[in-house]
Amino acid sequence: MAPSLSTALFSDPAEVTEFVVNKGNGVKGLSETGIKALPDQYIQPFEERLINKFVNETDEAIPIIDMSNPDEDKVAEAVCDAAERWGFFQVINHGVPLEVLDNVKAATHRFFNLPVEEKNKYTRENSLSRNVRFGTSFSPRAEKALEWKDYLSLFFVSEDEAEQYWPDVCKNEALEYMNKSKKMVRKLLEYLGKNLNVKELDETKKSLFMGSVRINLNYYPICPNPDLTVGVGRHSDVSSLTILLQDQIGGLHVRSLTSGNWVHVPPVPGSFVINIGDAMQILSNGRYKSVEHRVLANGSNNRISVPIFVNPKPESVIGPLPEVVANGEEPVYRDVVYSDYVRYFFKKAHDGKKTVDFAKI
Repeated sequence: MAPSLSTALFSDPAEVTEFVVNKGNGVKGLSETGIKALPDQYIQPFEERLINKFVNETDEAIPIIDMSNPDEDKVAEAVCDAAERWGFFQVINHGVPLEVLDNVKAATHRFFNLPVEEKNKYTRENSLSRNVRFGTSFSPRAEKALEWKDYLSLFFVSEDEAEQYWPDVCKNEALEYMNKSKKMVRKLLEYLGKNLNVKELDETKKSLFMGSVRINLNYYPICPNPDLTVGVGRHSDVSSLTILLQDQIGGLHVRSLTSGNWVHVPPVPGSFVINIGDAMQILSNGRYKSVEHRVLANGSNNRISVPIFVNPKPESVIGPLPEVVANGEEPVYRDVVYSDYVRYFFKKAHDGKKTVDFAKI
């Protein structure tokens, strides 16, 4: 049963925070009360609301790459070109079975449809593992305006740890999605690496490019006044590579590097959206671009997405790769410990591309 609460109850911001954040109802619970007006703390600053009005004003599109093309050099070239010019692309015929994708999408709905007391076992305060977290918005303690999204975040340590601590309703599906997409991820990283003169993904490179993995299950419930808020604010990812599975609703927008326009990433059935993260931008000395993106809130549909963030190992030191600066190219970034970089990202609200400046020389 959805809590039957009148809109009047949510006129006090403290009550909203209590209900959504502290009691763990999330924005899903808020949406299901049938509220007709967006609570004040979700109203985004003017410039963000302005972007909402102008997101669909362009016919630009991010590349779609068919990975089954027998000419592998062509595929590699398309991937590297997209990584340099867009920082985003979609892949089709990627070799990950479509039922694996359907299963993890169904599992995402299952998790978010659990009773609140079940989901609350996984909040920051209650979770038995710091690698499993159910939460809402991005960083509620740091944000001036909240984002209209709930999530379950699963940081992979080992199959045993996942078996023990990940929620039963989604753990097998999330693990299968992670394991079945590994081969594709490796391929993409090999293409990107070769183009930077990285001959092979040895252990060192593997720990820099794909040393750790996090899966998020994201839920964006129906929103009153979606034009006043965002599902996710402008940011770039801190990963080396992000693999995104989205449903058929749409709403993800990417900032074009050439025009500055916000370009919609239309859902393509059976595809993944791939994007370069900050770590890869730093490792490539700025050749590959980690690009700003955001997600609109939606007034008529619930939306889910399931990103896999492929990251360096937390203790890795990331900086421009020796292979990249070997030819006399000036390093644009200094060496940073990856976990320090990530900590800096999560300490503040989403703020576009400001995180990467942390590593600039």
